[in-house]
Amino acid sequence: MNREEFFEQLREGLSGLPESEIADILYDYNEHFEIGSSKGKTQEEIALELGNPQTKAKSYRVSAKITKAEKNPSPSNLIKALLAAMTSGFFNLIFVLGPFLGVIGLLFGLYGISIGFVAGGMGSILSTLAAPFFSGIHIGVHPITSISIGVLLLIGSFYLTKFLYQLTLKYLRWNLDVITK
Repeated sequence: MNREEFFEQLREGLSGLPESEIADILYDYNEHFEIGSSKGKTQEEIALELGNPQTKAKSYRVSAKITKAEKNPSPSNLIKALLAAMTSGFFNLIFVLGPFLGVIGLLFGLYGISIGFVAGGMGSILSTLAAPFFSGIHIGVHPITSISIGVLLLIGSFYLTKFLYQLTLKYLRWNLDVITK
C-alpha cells in the first residue's frame, strides 16, 4: 500500500469525526511518511510500519466517543462509548460488556434496596396512621430509621454511580490503549 492508498483508507475510516480533528490526524501521519522517507524507507515500508489504516481510524473514533462521554457525562454518551469500544473486536465484547453489566447490576440492586427502605418506612408510617382502625397491626422497624437508611443509601448510590461512570471511562481508555498497542 502506498501513501495515497493509506491516506484514502484512513480518511474514509475517520468520516464522522470533526474536520479539524481529521486534519490533525492526517497531518501526524503525513509527518510519519516524511520522516520515513528522509530515512530512505519506501512508502510501502512506512505504511506497513504504521499498520492498518482502518484499524487506526476505528481506534480514533472510539477515543472520540470516550472523550465526548468524559466532557458531557450522560448515560447515552456512556452507552455510545461502550458500544464503540465493543465493536473493536471480540476481545472487547467480553472484557467491556461483562464488567459493565456487573456494575449496572450492582447499581440497580443498590437503588432497589434504597427505594425499598424508603417505601418500607413510608408504609410503616401509613400503617401507624391506620392502626386505630385495624387491630393486631405490629410495627417492627422504626419508620424514620428505615426512611433515613433508605435516603442515605440513595445518596450513596448516586455518588457511587458518578464514581463508576468515571471508572468505566478510565477502563475504556485503558482498554483502548491495550488494544491499539
